[in-house]
Order: sequence, then structure tokens, then C-alpha cells
Amino acid sequence: MSAASPLVEMTGITKRYGGVLACDAVSSSLYAGEVHALLGENGAGKSTLMKVLSGEVSDYEGDVSVDGTPVRFGKPADAQAAGVAMIHQELDLVPALSVAENLFLGREVRRFGVIDRRTMAAATRDVLARTGIDLDPSRPVGELRVGEQQLVTIARALALDARVLIMDEPTSALSNTEVERLFSVISELRRSGTGIFYISHRMDEIGRIANRATVLRNGRHVAEFDAQRMTADEAAEAMVGREVRTILRDEHGPVGEDLLRVTGLAVRPTRPRVGRREPDGIDLTVRSGEIVGLCGLLGAGRTELLESLYGAGSSGQWDGTAELDGAHVRPGSPRAALRLGIAFVPEDRRSSGLVLNHSVLANTVVSIVDRLRTAGLVRRRSEVAETQRTVDQLKVKLGRIADPVGTLSGGNQQKVVFGRMLLTEPKLLLLDDPTRGVDIGAKAEIYQLLSEIAGRGIGVLLASSELPELVGVCHRVVVLRGGRSVAEYETENVTEADLLAAAMGERVGTGGGAR
Repeated sequence: MSAASPLVEMTGITKRYGGVLACDAVSSSLYAGEVHALLGENGAGKSTLMKVLSGEVSDYEGDVSVDGTPVRFGKPADAQAAGVAMIHQELDLVPALSVAENLFLGREVRRFGVIDRRTMAAATRDVLARTGIDLDPSRPVGELRVGEQQLVTIARALALDARVLIMDEPTSALSNTEVERLFSVISELRRSGTGIFYISHRMDEIGRIANRATVLRNGRHVAEFDAQRMTADEAAEAMVGREVRTILRDEHGPVGEDLLRVTGLAVRPTRPRVGRREPDGIDLTVRSGEIVGLCGLLGAGRTELLESLYGAGSSGQWDGTAELDGAHVRPGSPRAALRLGIAFVPEDRRSSGLVLNHSVLANTVVSIVDRLRTAGLVRRRSEVAETQRTVDQLKVKLGRIADPVGTLSGGNQQKVVFGRMLLTEPKLLLLDDPTRGVDIGAKAEIYQLLSEIAGRGIGVLLASSELPELVGVCHRVVVLRGGRSVAEYETENVTEADLLAAAMGERVGTGGGAR
């Protein structure tokens, strides 16, 4: 590759947001058929650098060339016309539009001046097949699971036949099976000469698919590695400048008595949710001070189980039982769940967990407003005190608590959601992929927070799509498949391969520990 001319060359890219220097004279390159990984904590400058290349940021200093031709894109459409497409970490689909309409948004196929939906649907099926999914092109995107929506965004970029593809955390919401399919697509793209900038916080992915890895920290280029030889420790040290820990299993404290006991739980909704897998026979327990993981492929029913326990799932008939502290529970709403001592951190923090244009303060205290009332009025001093205490305890990095929460990095937004739920003083904390899309440093801080939460005697039920996270953080892991619990393991005696085999319905390996 080094003997060829770069497909993309970026030199001295500098971008400021007010007084913040997001990119500080960063230079990078990409060759045809190469996967170039970009690593760094949230806020390191990775996404800003790629937004320059994709035309989303046009007011920057420095130079960009594509195929040896200097370019300065004024908008994403200009970049797409030049063969540059970007898949964003945060979903940017239109929920009310269909899958096909989202794929062709802004470039609809017309015949005699009328949108040709039949042609668009056929083209949509073809490009979806490349990502290994079978979806009805006419189905509204808002009805899809987060993982399915992520695959639609990937398919939309593939439909552009771009020579340069930017992938920003493309696997953050995908199951292991879907990740493998995506990697096959990436291999095909490489063989066709497509160059790929790949942003990811998952170290195991980088060594598998990337040629080079560049590390950014505080807006600066600090290191470059041969991705095939780079170790996770080397990358992490370059990214955060300090030691990080991702394995906490050895730090587990003692656990108490059964807190949550779920027996034969099945939900028969009054109005079935399209594409959802409701609980259909789940058995599990969570003890006080214990972290129990939920493992399963996309569509196994992890999210639906958590939503049901939180009162945010489908209404309808419940079969089986759920007991909290020995008492039967069936929350009819999130408010009822909070009163019972059940708190929930959802998978999609931006749409379900936060109001992005509201302040950090408002997002932090919204669940305890009633507790802060005196004579019907909310005490501002109490709101500030509770928010500041939470921000300090969770080490949330921000300017002021009055700033919109949407201005924070992904990891710090997630800490705000955690803080709000912990202020409710829960007995049981439900977590749905809590480290999705956050950097390795923020992950380590969230893992440490989980250890501290369990140390207070709070039970934790953690759904995660990352097998290393489940094995490294949890006491036990329950595997779901088709809405049912099919296996349970002590994490001291299980491998990632065992979990994946159980989730796929294959013969379980020799890791042992199944119950």
C-alpha cells in the first residue's frame, strides 16, 4: 500500500468549536483496499476528523485530497458525489419513513416524475441482502430494533457504491452473528478497492479487520500501529494515557439473598410489537450485590425482558411470576417500577434515556422531582446539590450543570443516565447495553461504577452484546434464545465460545459451568 498513492490524504486538519480545539493539525491517509482504524476516547477528535472528510464540517484549516485531487466539501451531498460516504454512530434515520425511503432519501428513483417505489424496493432488497438481513422494504424504520436500524444505515451507505467509506462504531448495536456478516461485507469491499476509515472502541475488532490503527488524544495524533501486531494494552495506554481495567470479576464482593426471582415468565401482549421477541419462558435469579448478565443474539429477547420488568414493555397477559424481595411484582409503568425500587438504563440513551436539549441538571433530577418538592414547589438549591453530588461521584466531565446534556460525550451522557437512576435509590438496576458506543476509558469507569453499585447491595441485571464484557464483569450469565432462557453459567468457568454456542443453539463447549 505504501508504494501506491493514497486514496485519501488529510494534512494539518484543525477544527475549533468555540474555545475547544477538536482537531489540532491532524494528518491521516487512506489507501484503496485498506481498513484504517481510528482509536481514541470520546472527544479525542475522531468523529470531527471524519466529518471534515464527509462534508459535514466545512469550516476547518488544512487540506484534503481524494484520488490526488484537492477537495473541500461544503455538504455531505458533495462528498457522496465524490464517492465518500459515512455511517454514523448515532442513528440518523427517519422513523416514520420506510426502509426503502430511508435508503433512497434525497435521491429517490423517479419514473415519469413519479417516485418508482417498486424499483426502490427491489434495489433495497438487493443491498439488504449484502448485509445479511431480510427486511420488508415498506416497513417503517421506527418499528425496527436498534440493531436492525444500524444495519439499515450500513445498507444505505453501501447503496451509494462509495470508494471511501467511513464507519463510526458500526457494530455497537449488532449481535455477534451480524458482526460476522458485516466483516464479510468489509472483506468484499476491500477486494473491490474500497478504502475504509473504521472508528471503534472494540479492540478485538481492530486486529481482525484493520491494516493500520491511528490513535488520537485531545485532538492530536499521538500514535500509529500495525493493527495486526498492536496489543490492546498498547492501544489503551496511547488512548487514555493511564492504566485501564476491563476485568472486574476478581473484585466481586459477597452477595446476599435472592432479590429478583423470575419463574417461567412469558408475556402475551394485547398488541404484539412487530419484530419484537417477548419473554416466552424465562427463569433467572439476581441476588443482592450480584451482577447477572443477559447474553443472546439479536432478537433473543434481552431488551424485551428488561422492558417488561420495568413496566415499559407490552401490555397484556403475564404467565409465570416475577418476585422482588419475595413479593410478586408486575410494574404497570416505569413510575410504578421506580416506586418498587426497580431502575432502568435503556439501550438508546439519546432517544430513550435523555432529553438532549435540556440541561444536565434537568436530566439528572427528573426522576426525583417529587422528592425535592416543598409545599408544591421544587427547591432549586436541592436540585443543584443533588446534581452536583452525582456529577462529582460519577466523575462526569462537563462545563456547567446548566449545559445541554447533548453537548457531553457519549460516555458522560451515559453517566448522567446512571446518576439519575441511582438517585432513585433502587434495589434492582436493569442495564441494556450500557457501554454501547463509549470509549475504552469510559467503559473502565462504568465497570468500576458497576462494582461499586453491587458493593452497596444493589442487584444488577446487565444485558450486553459484548461477550468479553459479560465474562469479565458479571458473576453469572443467563443465555436467552427465542425469548427463553436456555443456559446459565458461572463466569469463572465459562468462555466466550461457550456463550456464543449456547446463544446460537449449538453444542456447548467444554468451558463448563452450565446449569
